[in-house]
Amino acid sequence: MTKIALISDVHGDVTALRAVVADAKRAGCTVFWLLGDLFLPGPGAHDLLTILNQLPLAAYVRGNWEDNLLEAIDGPIQLARPRKIYLAILGDYVRAQLTATDIARLHQLPLVQTRTVDGLTFQLSHNLPTQNWGKTLRPVGDQPAFDQLAGLTADVAVYGHTHQQLMRWSSTGQLIINPGTVGMPYPDWPRFTADLRAQYAIVTTHGVTLPTVDFRHVAYDVETELALARDRRLPYLTMYVQQLREGMVNTHDATALTQLTTRLGYHQRLQEILKRLHQE
Repeated sequence: MTKIALISDVHGDVTALRAVVADAKRAGCTVFWLLGDLFLPGPGAHDLLTILNQLPLAAYVRGNWEDNLLEAIDGPIQLARPRKIYLAILGDYVRAQLTATDIARLHQLPLVQTRTVDGLTFQLSHNLPTQNWGKTLRPVGDQPAFDQLAGLTADVAVYGHTHQQLMRWSSTGQLIINPGTVGMPYPDWPRFTADLRAQYAIVTTHGVTLPTVDFRHVAYDVETELALARDRRLPYLTMYVQQLREGMVNTHDATALTQLTTRLGYHQRLQEILKRLHQE
């Protein structure tokens, strides 16, 4: 028997990650897997990787927000949409707190990893094995997308990205699990925003049989996290406050992002980022 902690979509929330790790250790987890989106829009950077380094972390796959961060680090930055400006400014903020070793580690992250535990084959990806973005794997998505996720050889397919806990099956009976999100809950059903605790899942293997899945919700001190964000001068702080307190996520709201970027005077910061990338 092995207890595996499935963690995904931390999104820079240092306090939530610490709470989830503590809960998983108390529950007896001896293996940790990270399904991507460790960074942004929260204040966490090198300290998030430090937490991971203290774990028996056996897998880490690349999420779409890792790609966003690397775009801000390496360029080229696409500025056709307000969201890209938002990500460039936040990504450069995180870049300044990372070491060269940290950045090299991010470059090496794979889209998919396979792990064998107690005779079962687990496939790990952020979204689809060949695409770490998109909406086809939302819980209400059509079955063919989930069959594509599971593929032909995995006993269990594990993914993140949608920020919603899920357990379902492929058409041929493979188990599919999404552990939810550590740092960015935003339920579709408005009444469920009353619970914005950190989410993750524990999978317990029992040999070559169906593993058990325990979907966890962990309370943490949101105000401690927001105090950290203020101390570190997190860009777009007001959006982070709304996200953690209300479950309101506006990262795709072009109008709101444009207005906030202008009001905060971030266009000058953007020019400095572009100058750095040009010099490098």
